[in-house]
Amino acid sequence: MNYKIAVLPGDGIGPEVVREGTQLLSRAAALYGFQVEFAEALVGGASIDAHGKPLTDPVLKLAKQSDAVLLGAMGGPKWDGLDYSIRPERALLALRQELGLFANLRPVKLFSALASASTLRREVVEGTDLLVVRELTGGIYFGQPKGVTKLADGTERGVNTEVYTTPEIERIARVAFEAARKRRNKVISVDKANVLEATELWRKVVTRVHKENGYGDVALEHMLVDNCAMQLIRDPKQFDVIVTTNMFGDILSDEAAMLTGSIGMLPSASLGGKVGMYEPVHGSAPDITGKDMANPLATILTVALMLRHSLDQGKAADRIEKAVQEVLDEGYRTADIQEKGCRLIGCREMGKRVREKIG
Repeated sequence: MNYKIAVLPGDGIGPEVVREGTQLLSRAAALYGFQVEFAEALVGGASIDAHGKPLTDPVLKLAKQSDAVLLGAMGGPKWDGLDYSIRPERALLALRQELGLFANLRPVKLFSALASASTLRREVVEGTDLLVVRELTGGIYFGQPKGVTKLADGTERGVNTEVYTTPEIERIARVAFEAARKRRNKVISVDKANVLEATELWRKVVTRVHKENGYGDVALEHMLVDNCAMQLIRDPKQFDVIVTTNMFGDILSDEAAMLTGSIGMLPSASLGGKVGMYEPVHGSAPDITGKDMANPLATILTVALMLRHSLDQGKAADRIEKAVQEVLDEGYRTADIQEKGCRLIGCREMGKRVREKIG
């Protein structure tokens, strides 16, 4: 099999971590008997500097014609003064919408070697293994009306609208229930149904999908978002699959990331359309750009997700995840997960050691 991968490194540390991801993917292809063809393009701030916009039509066309998209990171202080409509992050929203990527999967698994790297006690976080299923193309980030308007008295009003339709909720609920069947058969649906009508509908539809679509083997529980935020810190091991709205998922998945010791450890997959898009959860980290300090493991684990969900190469994905575990067990750490008694290494060396482990 020959797979075409659109590589969009983006900004900041994006090119550094994506380089380690593509090198690893090439190694996996050689070992497991398939081929990968990379087509690299500018996106985000880099695209603004070159073309005046965060996402150009040719790059969008490239993404649509690929088997998968590997994305780095977008944004940085350099572009913070731009209008919201042309900031780097708009490219990410546009890619999700144009590719029909309505489901974001963010696995949060604590590698045992990093239990003491978390800011929480070992006995609280050890054994954490959950999946956040975030609705990605609806909700407050896309709802209309939106914007900032000038009022008659000279003041301004900012508006964003939380909107969900029945089909949008139904399809993300099915993704969560199907994912739970491959894990531990438990879904917690997170909303704010006590005060937000949009998520009152969310709760009603998720309940109906569970009841009417044959998911009786999967336990369903509902939880308010403020309680969920607290429970993730109090007892993260109670969670298997969390399904929630776009904004709540954005916030909760970053909170959950810190259970693993660093946001630099978390991969993600955005699915739903013909082409899946894969990106590490972390940002562009301009303060460490070019210093060989970035943690490439989130991108490496993101490549494993790509292999599993878009390229049908589950054995290669398993081997990569095992290799990450082995490197961590041997005591190698980047700066964000550094611990006493461990060996501090950079982005390039971490990527090299994982590649060596897979063969």
